[in-house]
Amino acid sequence: MFLHKIVPGRTDKSYGIHVARLAGIPRPVLKRSREILEELENNFAREAHVPQLGGRLERKQDRQLLLFDNSPPDPLLERLRHTDINNLTPLQAINLLQEIKEELEGR
Repeated sequence: MFLHKIVPGRTDKSYGIHVARLAGIPRPVLKRSREILEELENNFAREAHVPQLGGRLERKQDRQLLLFDNSPPDPLLERLRHTDINNLTPLQAINLLQEIKEELEGR
């Protein structure tokens, strides 16, 4: 299934996101993971150590990165959250799924 060879030692890259994609993790999660990884890679060297008076280096406080962004809620997800699936007839449920499918295909 996997076409990579595992060998002892370190690597200078993270393959976790690639493995997550192969495992079927949803695209929005992979996208946010890439954003976080890029931010970590870009800021690590610059923020890991801050010069202090006297020439000493002191580790800067670690910041917690957001796992999920603060974008507005997806209207489709809001519609699903407010749908009482226990009170739908089978035909209403099928029609709802068809509408959702059409909306997703249009994105």
